[in-house]
Amino acid sequence: MTLRQIEVVAAVIVRDGLVLGARRSARQSLSGLWEFPGGKVEPDEVHSNALAREIREELACEVKVGELVLTDAHEYEFGEVQLSTYWCTLKHGEPYALEHAEVRWLHPRRLQQLEWAPADLSAVEAIVNKMP
Repeated sequence: MTLRQIEVVAAVIVRDGLVLGARRSARQSLSGLWEFPGGKVEPDEVHSNALAREIREELACEVKVGELVLTDAHEYEFGEVQLSTYWCTLKHGEPYALEHAEVRWLHPRRLQQLEWAPADLSAVEAIVNKMP
């Protein structure tokens, strides 16, 4: 049996050397775990458009989507998540947790101290290795 493929994009929003992390709420699967905000890509949607839309919906702000950090796959019981993570910067507004339990600006060295959703772990490692 093949797992359902789910294409997801996530934002590594950087400001003043800090990275925005979002903790999943109790009403979400993997509740309490940290992730980079984002969401599912709609059919025929370009990654940058999907990510900008998801950030507007989840955080009520606008981002500029930059370079790809990495793409990684992770299997969950509900399907295989193909997660593409992108560097982003804020264009307008201040991130506000509309769907998450909280959002927090974190120093890259502190990222590994939090409990991350499994699909985000490769991105966390890449960010720690690329940022001072």
